Amino acid sequence: MAEKKPVIVRFYRFKNRLKEKTAGLAPGKVTISPEALEAAEEALHKMAEDYPDWVSGLIVKLQEQHGRCVDTPEKRRDCFEEINRIAHDMKGQGGTFGYPLITTVSDSLYGFTQSREEISDNQVELVKAHLDAMRAVIRGRVSGSGGDIGQKLIEGLNQAILKYSKK
Repeated sequence: MAEKKPVIVRFYRFKNRLKEKTAGLAPGKVTISPEALEAAEEALHKMAEDYPDWVSGLIVKLQEQHGRCVDTPEKRRDCFEEINRIAHDMKGQGGTFGYPLITTVSDSLYGFTQSREEISDNQVELVKAHLDAMRAVIRGRVSGSGGDIGQKLIEGLNQAILKYSKK
């Protein structure tokens, strides 16, 4: 029998340098300079001003996917997956930029377009109802809760959901 050579095991202990890399930041010691905070608020305000134009581009993409659902029924599942992805992105942004109605409608669209076995014409119409609500919010620059207008938009969307869900 061949003789086995002894196995040498080495343990390396590295110094934890994470604390050094954080420059001593620890709970209670974190401060943000007023200048940095003001710059961040200005950047967020600028993005909020541009949000309606930016989200309009996403609504156009949703419209294109809706059109594909209408024109090519055999590819509806793929279209719904893309609509779902876009709606997911939109639902997290609306409230951040002062348009919580966009978040509400996007969240509804996101939930509605989750995985489905069959996609009917009525379900495609529900996508259109969501898009119409989004366009109304952006065209009217309906920020915040939207007051009476916002409530009527959500009621209209809910009526469309009831109408097309039954058929």
